[in-house]
Amino acid sequence: MRKLVWPDYKKCIANLPNSILKKFGAQTVGDTLPLLDKYLEKDYKNIVVILLDGMGKAILEGHLNENGAFRSHLAGIYQSVFLSTTVAATTSAMSGLQPCEHSWLGWDCYYPTVDKNITVFFNFEQGTEVPAADYNVPWTVTPYENVVDKIKKTGNQAYLIAPFQEPHPQSLEEICGMIKSLCHEPEKKYIYAYWNKPDGLLHRYGCTSKEVHENMTEMEQIISKLADETEDTLIVVTADHGHIDNDFVIWQDYPKLCDCLVRLPSLEPRVLNFFVKEDKKEFFEKEFNREFGDRFLLMTVEDAIERNLFGTGRHHEQFRGMLGDYLAIATDNLTIYFNHETPEELWVSMHGSVTEDEMLIPLIVFDGGSK
Repeated sequence: MRKLVWPDYKKCIANLPNSILKKFGAQTVGDTLPLLDKYLEKDYKNIVVILLDGMGKAILEGHLNENGAFRSHLAGIYQSVFLSTTVAATTSAMSGLQPCEHSWLGWDCYYPTVDKNITVFFNFEQGTEVPAADYNVPWTVTPYENVVDKIKKTGNQAYLIAPFQEPHPQSLEEICGMIKSLCHEPEKKYIYAYWNKPDGLLHRYGCTSKEVHENMTEMEQIISKLADETEDTLIVVTADHGHIDNDFVIWQDYPKLCDCLVRLPSLEPRVLNFFVKEDKKEFFEKEFNREFGDRFLLMTVEDAIERNLFGTGRHHEQFRGMLGDYLAIATDNLTIYFNHETPEELWVSMHGSVTEDEMLIPLIVFDGGSK
């Protein structure tokens, strides 16, 4: 078993946007992040948050020199949310809400309103490219307001820059060019920028690969150059989660366990959500623990909720219905994929669970001077 880090909703990625909201005089939706608050005591014309997907503490320390720009500007280490995955964590980063509040819980979520497992970001039925409905189910059933829009309502300027947002920047260099141009505009503003690396490279090549090393070095250079070229600007660099190199098995290779379920597992391959047939629960517990008990922690969903794993806030009205009877939480590097997928889709590295490498993320701060 690896060292486990259970979520702390007073020092996690959901707290960061609440610090930003408070700074701009907007209504907060949760606790702020003390680690960031001390920097926000100053006034800046520009406050910039750049989220690098997957750049956890272990990835940062494994690839970058401690005297380099990122590690020499490290303000501290804090946490992802549960699940430590892009869907849950970036939604918290953009909304300030905890996963139990926004209900964007994992890559594939069960939506009771349509009785389907849905790949959340694409609105596809799980494992397919078939639309889940003739409308966007996640945005219709579990909508949220992002921090950028909330800040705009205060009369301040705020911007979201990401590959999924027009004009669809396709490189970190392009994103930083857009940030630089906005920072030179005269008004006070908040800029939130998201970039999808090193996550994609980590999945494909693994945590210690040269591809990840080269990318980390390049991103450090690009962002430190941006920091050098902007004034009266606070630049915060962080991540949504970390990564762990993984072994894997395929759920469908365990027919006795498959037969216990009402539907395919959902959420993530490192934290699986099970809806179990009523007359199979006792057998399921014993069989799952026999197969995986040394590498996964099986708990009831009620126990997970009681432990506040998904957050301490008020539950979204859809939240409990999206979860089944049990969660299986990875405690080392084993990953359980739902289906027999092509080799290209079986990742070398994964995330989502509560190991230290997945949960711990950096807060890097470039203080570009304030007035």
